[in-house]
Amino acid sequence: MRRNSKRLLLVGAVLTATMMGAQALAQEAASEVEEVVVTGSRIKRQDITGVGPATVVTEEQIARTGLSNVESLLQRLPASAGAAGNQTNAYWTGNGYGTAQVNLRGLGINRTLTLLNGRRVVNGGTGANSAPDLNMIPSAIIGRMEVLKDGASAIYGADAIAGVVNIITLQEFEGLKITGKYGITGENDGAESTLDVLWGMKGDRGSVVAALTYQKTDEVNLASRAPCGLAELTPGKLSCSYSGSTAGGRARLSAPYTLPGGTVLPAGSFINFNQTPGNSIEAYDNAKHGFNSNAYLNAVSPIERISTALIANYKLNDSVDLFAEAFFTHRESAQLATPGTLRNIPIAASHPTNPTGQDLFLVQRRLAEPGPRHFFQETDTYRFVAGAKGEFGDNWSWEAALNWGRNTGIDGNTNIANLTRVANTLNTSVCGNAPGALIPCGDYLGADLTKQVLDYILVDTRDAGGNEQRSFTGGIAGTLFDLPAGPLGVAAGFDVRQERGWRDPDALIVTGEANTNQQDPIAGKMNAKEVYVEVSAPLLADLPLIKRLELDAAVRYSDYDLFGANDTYKLGLNWTVVDSLRVRATFGTGFRVPSVPELFGGVAEGNLTTTDPCSRYATSTNAVLKANCQASGVPNNFVQLGTTILTTVGGNENLKPESAETFTLGLVWQPEFASGLSVTVDYFDIKITDAIRSIPGSTKLAVCYATPNLAHPFCAPSSFTRSTLTGEVNFLSSQPVNTGEERMSGVDIGVRYGFDLMGRRATLDWNTTYLGEYVVTPFPGAEEIRYDGRVGGGTGGYPHWRSNAAFSVQDERWTATWSVQWIGEAQDFNAQPGEIGYEAPNVFYHNAQFAYRLGDNADIAFGVDNLFDEKAPFVKSWTDGNTDTMTYDLLGRRGYLRLSYRFN
Repeated sequence: MRRNSKRLLLVGAVLTATMMGAQALAQEAASEVEEVVVTGSRIKRQDITGVGPATVVTEEQIARTGLSNVESLLQRLPASAGAAGNQTNAYWTGNGYGTAQVNLRGLGINRTLTLLNGRRVVNGGTGANSAPDLNMIPSAIIGRMEVLKDGASAIYGADAIAGVVNIITLQEFEGLKITGKYGITGENDGAESTLDVLWGMKGDRGSVVAALTYQKTDEVNLASRAPCGLAELTPGKLSCSYSGSTAGGRARLSAPYTLPGGTVLPAGSFINFNQTPGNSIEAYDNAKHGFNSNAYLNAVSPIERISTALIANYKLNDSVDLFAEAFFTHRESAQLATPGTLRNIPIAASHPTNPTGQDLFLVQRRLAEPGPRHFFQETDTYRFVAGAKGEFGDNWSWEAALNWGRNTGIDGNTNIANLTRVANTLNTSVCGNAPGALIPCGDYLGADLTKQVLDYILVDTRDAGGNEQRSFTGGIAGTLFDLPAGPLGVAAGFDVRQERGWRDPDALIVTGEANTNQQDPIAGKMNAKEVYVEVSAPLLADLPLIKRLELDAAVRYSDYDLFGANDTYKLGLNWTVVDSLRVRATFGTGFRVPSVPELFGGVAEGNLTTTDPCSRYATSTNAVLKANCQASGVPNNFVQLGTTILTTVGGNENLKPESAETFTLGLVWQPEFASGLSVTVDYFDIKITDAIRSIPGSTKLAVCYATPNLAHPFCAPSSFTRSTLTGEVNFLSSQPVNTGEERMSGVDIGVRYGFDLMGRRATLDWNTTYLGEYVVTPFPGAEEIRYDGRVGGGTGGYPHWRSNAAFSVQDERWTATWSVQWIGEAQDFNAQPGEIGYEAPNVFYHNAQFAYRLGDNADIAFGVDNLFDEKAPFVKSWTDGNTDTMTYDLLGRRGYLRLSYRFN
């Protein structure tokens, strides 16, 4: 009842806001198009606004942003939220380093379907990945991007639960256009160089368009933006919080121990072995001995990429056209990582390197001697499409196409410790101290490890993997017959598709001998056969208050070899009240099958940024938290050392498909008294059942310790365990499961207004999304986990308000653009009221660009992003750089210069 009341209130708000003219909040991009097949339908239409809530970003609007990356532009849309990978995210896992995705509604990259010219795209990464790499497409050949913010499984099949991003390339171009861009940050780092080449020719029977994009981005060290990781170590004050993995080693005493100065430490205390001076032993002090990781991490990782494309069309005869597409992308990327850590090594009192005379437990020892580790990736992505299309009868068209895509990659790590060899260097029965010993003995308690030991224990690992997609699609569309109000449009077709992914980690990683994230091999594939029918029926026309009323309907039948058959449908109503006012509504069902890594991915481990709620719990005023931490055996003086916890991730073979219901209700108002003004307001409501989700470790721990008597299932040993020696979390699971339910609702509001200003053409685009509710029920009957209005914890940002506005003035010779991105205030997922970083404030990013036409063929543009150098807010459960890098800009002000020349 409560949910229905909220829905009615929101729907009422939509109707009232639009009927009153609403607030001038505008759409990121909208453009008039001729009768074409638009995203969200396979029937030709004259206006994309009749299909559902959609945004069209044109080639001209892309140029005005100055952005070279597809994902950066899409992630600025207010409809994007949550976590999505890009090269400026310092925190990104899952074999996706260097890839770029979009996350519509924040429902997950797996629930946003990416299309290229209306067809699916192979996943990108270094093996068994879940989403395409958006930057495989040369930016020079992009004609426009259509973003449908509505479920579309009945139209396109699985994965289109949150919406569809359709990148449409130029089909015709004549001449040669070369564009170069150079940008750099206000800190004189992070240089970005881009070269775009576009060439094309056309004749009476066909056309060819080719494009090339080369991009190189330099690294930005994290310490330049955040000198250290911050935490509220004392109430009301932020201080540097360092990792408990120290360069000399942090150990736990098994018996009382007297320090050189006479201080007696009780059993169970931590001591630190200093590498200098003189390998001294001291009581562990995080402020003195902790390891600062930020200098060994990047805020922006270096990347070098070359992307190519070739689009060809040939008119075979008057009724048949042939077409082909070819894409190839080679990408090399790298990331800096902290020196590795050895963990949980018992060292007997009798061991020659142990100066304490008692059994020690070496909790953590940083391998600082060889310096940082380096991650690296090389990927190649291919895509080929060949097909034919044509017309028959009076108004029927057909199309058939073969689509093949393949992505292969290698990745690796340097300076990785072979744990078997580490054990050998501690085994005095097999190691020796003589020069040239086959197995040298190592001293891991304070003393610098010798080059001989380092050469023996350190290895480089190398993994390989890939993704492949094959499909054969076909369809027809046309007019079946005429109804009293107009022709009945229909489309029907089929899709036969196979998707597979594989990943073969280094043998040492599989066996667990390599001191890095343990992984199992991944291999799996899925086959799908689908048929669909779509109709567009005009019901009424030219009546009072009914200028036109259309009913859209679609149904799709899907048969997956791993999961059986499934059907989805969608109904839409498009009511033109008068020429200036249109009402639209859609209701549809959707589904998503588990991806290859979700289903077949073996167990893996990774150090993920995680907040332990029991850290310093003794000073908390939360009685439930204190009681639960004590019941878990956490010492009263427990402090989380560092900000990461070793977390188990991977696949789950027991996953089943998730299903969804989506409802939208919207209005389009184009008043006659204001020519050029278009206002759109759309209410959206999404419900996902059996939702496939990996609950972040921070969220699991926070929910567990907020539940009286540790009664929540997240408190079970299958979710996490703690060390009986130190109280630290030593096992934490974040593997995907079918959760009970996810619910989301909100409103998209937008306006586009084009008008004359002092003899020049001005355009205002303003697009805003209000997220009213987003809750996750982890299992039937469980308490809801609220995501709306929250940020941090590795989940990304879900503020209630997000907005993007752009104002442009265009002269015959120049164009000036000012844009503002607004990210609304949000509460930290895991912080408590009163703590620093509990609430992130409203953040505004201002961007400006001025473009000038030097002549008939040359253009120059310069711009500044984050003009006022807005700093990222502190988020307690930050991912990197003391903020949420999935949500906020860590780099600060940056400028660019772009030159282009066209040869006719």
